[in-house]
Amino acid sequence: MSTQNNPFGQVLVALVTPFAADGEVDWADVEKHIDDVINDGADGIVVTGTTGETSTLTDPEKLKLVEVAKDVANGRAKIITGGGSNETAHAIELYKHSEKAGADAVMIVTPYYNKPTQAGVLTHFRMIADATDLPVILYDIPGRTGIPIKYETILRASQHPNIRAIKDAKGDFSEVSRVLNQTDLLYFSGDDSNVLPHLSIGAVGLIGVTANIAAAPYRRIIDAVNNNDLATATKEHKQLEPLVRAVMTHVPGTVAAKYILHGLGRIHSPRVRLPLVGPEDAEAALIEDEVALVGEIPGVDLTNFRPDRNAAAGGALPKVAGTTR
Repeated sequence: MSTQNNPFGQVLVALVTPFAADGEVDWADVEKHIDDVINDGADGIVVTGTTGETSTLTDPEKLKLVEVAKDVANGRAKIITGGGSNETAHAIELYKHSEKAGADAVMIVTPYYNKPTQAGVLTHFRMIADATDLPVILYDIPGRTGIPIKYETILRASQHPNIRAIKDAKGDFSEVSRVLNQTDLLYFSGDDSNVLPHLSIGAVGLIGVTANIAAAPYRRIIDAVNNNDLATATKEHKQLEPLVRAVMTHVPGTVAAKYILHGLGRIHSPRVRLPLVGPEDAEAALIEDEVALVGEIPGVDLTNFRPDRNAAAGGALPKVAGTTR
């Protein structure tokens, strides 16, 4: 797929935001982790998304993440700023500043908590898209926001020239097929266990949590699908299944991904910000059991996995409270 047709990339990592033990952003780890996933095959980095703990990042931190990611990527991957707000005016200002900071695209989550009507959702999306020249990905995740982006709303939003794509974490495959048949929107799988099924019906890529740990096999899945090689894509999908289960089923994906990355020595601390906390012993044991089931995957070395439950315990409050304004 050409850059002209897809301005986002195909293997997009929903990047964790590494924190030090005191809850402050570990900027050295941020730089290293971005470089690692790009070297492993990612061609898009989503900073300040759900996995990046956007709800407990300050606006200055969000903008600095864009700047740092842009500098580290140095043209090797697109930088997409995620997050959003349940306040339209705040979201507009944040995305304007993100554009100035160097973002290549924006991802807008459905406004949460307020429970607007679909007319309000559509107006929210349109006003943000009007305020930026960047291509826009809509983020449909009703399990977190409380409301879906309904089919009719997607069709109407697709008419905006800046709204180019959707990250689907709703899991309604019949709706995905219907929208793909009736719009030019690009679809990205937002559910790690459904990446290959989404790709099989026309999605162009993924925005993945497990890709923080395993970008290389996702690159191979995408390349195989692009080359109509279903056998290779299916093999990679099956090999990843226990790791996806480890990351996505026992605790929030952010928590599990950081726990595993730290156990592999790829980040210095597994800390998350309150109200998120690290896995309790029983949860950590389940994650460790799933990781032990992962076989040999090229580009993913789990042989040195040394989990540290003590380091992951609890959550952190940074010196500057994680507010949105």
